[in-house]
Amino acid sequence: MRVIGSILFRIYIVVISVLMGWLSMPIRLFAPQYALPYAKLWARLYLAGGRLFCGIRTHVEGLEKLPMDKPFIIASQHQSAFDTLVWMNLVPRPTYVMKEELLKVPFVGPMLKLTGMIPVERAGGTKAMRGLLKRTEQAASEGRQMIIFPEGTRMPYGATTSLKPGIVAMARHTALPVYPVATNSGLCWPNRGFLKKAGTISVVVCDPVEAKGRGEMLDAIETAWRETQSLLTK
Repeated sequence: MRVIGSILFRIYIVVISVLMGWLSMPIRLFAPQYALPYAKLWARLYLAGGRLFCGIRTHVEGLEKLPMDKPFIIASQHQSAFDTLVWMNLVPRPTYVMKEELLKVPFVGPMLKLTGMIPVERAGGTKAMRGLLKRTEQAASEGRQMIIFPEGTRMPYGATTSLKPGIVAMARHTALPVYPVATNSGLCWPNRGFLKKAGTISVVVCDPVEAKGRGEMLDAIETAWRETQSLLTK
């Protein structure tokens, strides 16, 4: 059943992605203000497919900590594609810090640009950091909720890596609160391979950390993730 469900889910994703890609054309040309609601719908359908075909459910804790009427920054663990989808409908006006290459993907790229996502050239050095801070400031002025993955890449559940400093620069530049978020999405929705595992993915919002020195803040995020592991449903 796991194999059959994963195959059906893959077919489902291809179908809705192609269909919604084509249907996005009128929005791109005539109604760009609906790009974000359209992206939210696509994310809901994507996760609904995971629930229907693979038995993957979502459990969220700590959402009440987030000031939904204001801008803030989410510093989330990143284990699978699930993490790039779930926040689309957990906060009112999400914007993800993402790799710039995604803007070149047919259909998807133009819509990402219209929804106000924050593209970053990962090898761009100082220039890329200036661009990140400029777009972060703009997103904050628009009341957006920013989601960034400080690990910089998808990591297997339980694995660790050095966090990237972009989150610190964003927080210090805007003085916005940073909420670490722990998850175990990699247990049900692994990054590699197409097989999914039935179960509940936990998403836990931690208390905010302060924008102090670079090392202090990164340590605080890692500590929050580590101390939250016991709350994750397995």
